[in-house]
Amino acid sequence: MDNSMKKIYWTSLSLIFLLTACTLPSASPVDFEPASVSATVSAPTETPPSTATLAPATETFTPIPPPTETPTPEPTAIPVVESLDATVTADLLSCRYGPGAEYLYLYGLKKGANIQLTGRTDGNNWVMVAGKSLCWVNAKFIEIKGDPQTLKVMYPGGYKLPVSPYYSQTSVLSAVRDANNTSQVTVKWTDITLRAGDEEDDSMFIYIIEVWRCEGGKSIFDPLASNYPEVTFTDEPGCDIPSHGRVYFQEKHGFAGPAEIPWPAQP
Repeated sequence: MDNSMKKIYWTSLSLIFLLTACTLPSASPVDFEPASVSATVSAPTETPPSTATLAPATETFTPIPPPTETPTPEPTAIPVVESLDATVTADLLSCRYGPGAEYLYLYGLKKGANIQLTGRTDGNNWVMVAGKSLCWVNAKFIEIKGDPQTLKVMYPGGYKLPVSPYYSQTSVLSAVRDANNTSQVTVKWTDITLRAGDEEDDSMFIYIIEVWRCEGGKSIFDPLASNYPEVTFTDEPGCDIPSHGRVYFQEKHGFAGPAEIPWPAQP
């Protein structure tokens, strides 16, 4: 091929390349719809807190027992002794026929005398002295080796006043409470005339009124004395032991009676 023909050949070939280049696909394809992205956008799933199945709280109640009532202890029985030794501390101590300062006098005990006690009253502080003739002294004037409350109660049940051979007992006429103060009791009885020579001395009382009365919640044995056929004393409510009393006529040989007092009831 000559040079002119080669030039035509190469010129035609270049023209074909140029036209082809114009129809080549572009860098961005446009012959199809862009792929449809079917993405389901779900809201972020929040994991709910785990639901724990809680059993209802069961409270265990321990039943509380009712308070135990403590029984009131019974009073402890005081042991009883046969006798107690004692020593007289007063210069001269009267030992009397009855458990009180107004009963007939039997004999005197000097200071330092050693005595033996074999009984007591149930309500005052007099104790019984052993001997050929039993008599009573005030425990305030002796030194007792032991507790006098351990002595047996001898009055009124275990000891009797000497009986008068010359007089009869009196008769109680009335026993009444004061209308304005019901704790005050007045007792009246028939009068007895003491014959001349039958008095122990000028200080002797002819009536001994023994009363077991209540005062301040305590039962008291109170031997009262009078030369008149009447006496007034206190007797309050509030004691377990019923109040009671009696009247003796007293003369130097002994005691006439007793005449029981019909005790007035508490209002």
